[in-house]
Amino acid sequence: MSESGGWQPAELAELAGWVEAASGSSMRNVLDFDRTGRIDLDWGPISLHLAGRAVFFLWVTLALLAISGIAVLVSRKRELITRWTTWALIVPVVGLPIWSGRGATAALAAVLAVLAVLEYARLARLARIDVALLLVLAIAYPLLAWLAPDLLELAPLAALLCALPPVLSGDVEGGIRRAAFTAFGSIWICWSLAHLVVLWDDAFLVCFAAAATDVAAWCGGRGLRRFGWARRPLSPLSPNKTVGGLVGAVVGAVLVLTLLGTVTPGLVVAVALGGVLGDLLESMVKRQAGVKDAGAWLPGFGGLLDRVDSLLLILPLAAVLS
Repeated sequence: MSESGGWQPAELAELAGWVEAASGSSMRNVLDFDRTGRIDLDWGPISLHLAGRAVFFLWVTLALLAISGIAVLVSRKRELITRWTTWALIVPVVGLPIWSGRGATAALAAVLAVLAVLEYARLARLARIDVALLLVLAIAYPLLAWLAPDLLELAPLAALLCALPPVLSGDVEGGIRRAAFTAFGSIWICWSLAHLVVLWDDAFLVCFAAAATDVAAWCGGRGLRRFGWARRPLSPLSPNKTVGGLVGAVVGAVLVLTLLGTVTPGLVVAVALGGVLGDLLESMVKRQAGVKDAGAWLPGFGGLLDRVDSLLLILPLAAVLS
């Protein structure tokens, strides 16, 4: 400061630089904290020593499950309690195979694809030979993603070959419909879920972000419904999917990906927009089948397709955009 009591330009520039550096450092400290963890367990014959980013994801998952579990219990809403219980069971079913390696992740993707194909086949009313073809692809694509990922590029050719059964049987009346639904299912379900293996290093992260963003979309749809623009449906296929829900999804994707230290524009688009469009795409399939849910065996959600519909677009989009 000068003797006259005023700040000189050079001093002001120095002060501004110091403030910018301090604020930038504070922001980096918030966003760039250590996202690794460690587990050291020696309990009799059990010896478990793990370290790295996966351990951090585990602690974040368990913490959010605990916090949400308390909130659900306080709400005393039966539906929310059922959904939370299902989520608590899903986490180890998905997380442990991904932790175990690419081979176990390929097995997980194949099991999910087989179950999803069986639900899809009922919705699309496919013939047995078409279902059998999809089941073969449900197992083949995850195995290829594990052992020969370059062969996944043949997916468009495999989709075209899905027309062979109706062509060889001379199905004039329903052949086009069968070929279209089988080809679509081969890409939408079998090929998409194989990207759990393609994205193996970040597969749990993407699944976690997809689930958290789905909750954020629900919160956005409920919390912003006081505004007219937020209540506007994104598509007649599902009046519950609104502009407010899309805003919530985008905000939620940014927040959760920032927390996990992997926020990028491409990944935000994949998780937020892919999740919302994935829900709408399944709604279209269910609407043509005239059903509300793809199944009834998954408490609180319906069927497997009702739970993984967002992932069916998020996984391939994340592989391309991230």
